[in-house]
Amino acid sequence: MSRGICTRVNSCGAFWMLSAVTIAVNVIIVDAYSCHEVRTAFQLRQVGPLHRVPETPGTDVDLLVCKHEGPSCCTRKMEESYQLAVKRETLQNIRTYSFELEHLISRHSDAFQDMFQYLLSFSQGHLSSLLEVTYSSLSRHALRHVNQLFSSLSLYLRGANVSVEVAVHRFFNNLFPLVYTQLINPGVEGSMTVGSEMDDCLRMIRQDVNPFGSHPAIMAQELAGTLGAGRQLGLALEVGLDMMNATEHFSLSKECVKGLVKMVYCSHCRGLTLIKPCMGYCLNVMRGCLASMSELDQPWRRYTSLLDQLTNAMAGRHSLELSLLRVREYVNEALLYAQLHGVLITATVDKVCGLSTGEPTGKQSASPEVTTSNVTSSSPLPSAASSQPLPEQLLGQFAHLRSTSSPPLKPFRNNKHSLRTLSREFLIVLQRFRSFFTALPEMLCDGENVMDDSMCWSGDNVVESYSGRVVGNGLQAQRQNPEVKVRNPDPSLAEVKERLEQFNQEIQESFPKLGQIEAWDELSSGETEEGSTTDCDDEDGCQASGDSQEKISGSDGSSVGNPFGRQPGGNSPQDDPSKPPSVKVIGSPSSANWAQSWSLALLFAACCLQWTLF
Repeated sequence: MSRGICTRVNSCGAFWMLSAVTIAVNVIIVDAYSCHEVRTAFQLRQVGPLHRVPETPGTDVDLLVCKHEGPSCCTRKMEESYQLAVKRETLQNIRTYSFELEHLISRHSDAFQDMFQYLLSFSQGHLSSLLEVTYSSLSRHALRHVNQLFSSLSLYLRGANVSVEVAVHRFFNNLFPLVYTQLINPGVEGSMTVGSEMDDCLRMIRQDVNPFGSHPAIMAQELAGTLGAGRQLGLALEVGLDMMNATEHFSLSKECVKGLVKMVYCSHCRGLTLIKPCMGYCLNVMRGCLASMSELDQPWRRYTSLLDQLTNAMAGRHSLELSLLRVREYVNEALLYAQLHGVLITATVDKVCGLSTGEPTGKQSASPEVTTSNVTSSSPLPSAASSQPLPEQLLGQFAHLRSTSSPPLKPFRNNKHSLRTLSREFLIVLQRFRSFFTALPEMLCDGENVMDDSMCWSGDNVVESYSGRVVGNGLQAQRQNPEVKVRNPDPSLAEVKERLEQFNQEIQESFPKLGQIEAWDELSSGETEEGSTTDCDDEDGCQASGDSQEKISGSDGSSVGNPFGRQPGGNSPQDDPSKPPSVKVIGSPSSANWAQSWSLALLFAACCLQWTLF
């Protein structure tokens, strides 16, 4: 009896187990033949119209990219939507990563131009104040020439076809008639008008007469060098912006789009919407798609290096700021030079322009005879004047003018947005983008887009790890790429590369010694912070600048290192009344040793006398 019961129980258990297995298999089959998750992903990623996704997988689907055995949730229409979507997503990701670089270039291009205009405005006001306060008789007519000079410099920094040398010499040409009639010979003012024959003659012979000495030429040379670096930096940033715009709008090849669809969306056709591509597989696809862009790496690295050098030449040692600040000093020295050599200038002008002006005002000695042979560019006036000593009373007469010609060297010290700070910020951020075009494929494959561990998508199936060969960057390396076939370089990017290489060559030819400029070590030392010890001045109680000035003035009496701070014809530091007299220490080491020896001798004699008495 018991045996029969057991037989019946076993039969019932087997029946229920078979029923449960049948139900489970039916559920699995139903789930396997449903495209619900594919429809959800298709809708969330906004790939295309939802009606293109079937409810259940098909078995006789003719696919072009996502081919595989077995049922598929994809159709030909879905593949077309996937191609458009993956192209849009990839270009958007590229723009996302390049936006920061483009924003860096654009923002600093505007910031540098604003800083240039601020420096020009400051220097223009500095020079105008000199003319209004010290040379008030000139200021009314000379200010318009000052405005014209700085307007030309502003256009030059913005990339216009303007010459700094021409602008500077035109300024001094226009200034010479005013100086001649207002400072050298005030008595002839009534006989001259603007645009008159005499006015035109003085303007034309200015460079031959050389009434301002070498100051115009030195000023033009210095401004051309420092402003040239600023101008080239502005043009380089514009080229960088054009380059980034071109790279953002390049087109993906058909082979690239097929490779992207296979990497991103072909797994969806099997219902695997959560699986991610393998890291090596993604790198091969992205490096194949961006092979032409990777070719920009070498010219881009050279370009960023030139940006670094141009910024260093412009702001590394406050070069542009100081050269603009010294415009006031150059003009003041030029006016002083003209007044000190008024006798020779008057005689020369009388010979060339045919106007007899008589003796110029001021305590000056009789002018020597000057022939027209002296009025040539090869034999300038200063060489003739340097052989004759100037009266001491005349030097003292203009001493107060010289004392007003020393501008503050750091007007932007308390300005957090100084040119140095702006340049340092630019170079620090620029260093992060030196390898941008070779690092872009890695950035696109970084993060949550790929899997570097087991169970990842290889393009054909789910694998534990990618077994294909991972190629490098550039067109040459893509010959071995197993995922994307690169047939021809992108013509638009090839043109961008050529333009960038040509621009780099033009900068190198314009500044042949650019690479020889010492590197701006402030980037690594941290000494550019506002209020650091490098900003210490004499008024702060620091002695470094005073010590260096003493060494400069004492090393060579000709003051070669500072050609702007000495009187014409003077070779001694004492010729400059604006400088304090040097401090002399009375006594010498030899006299001190002599006194010390006599003291010891007297002490020894006293000891001997005392020993004799005892």
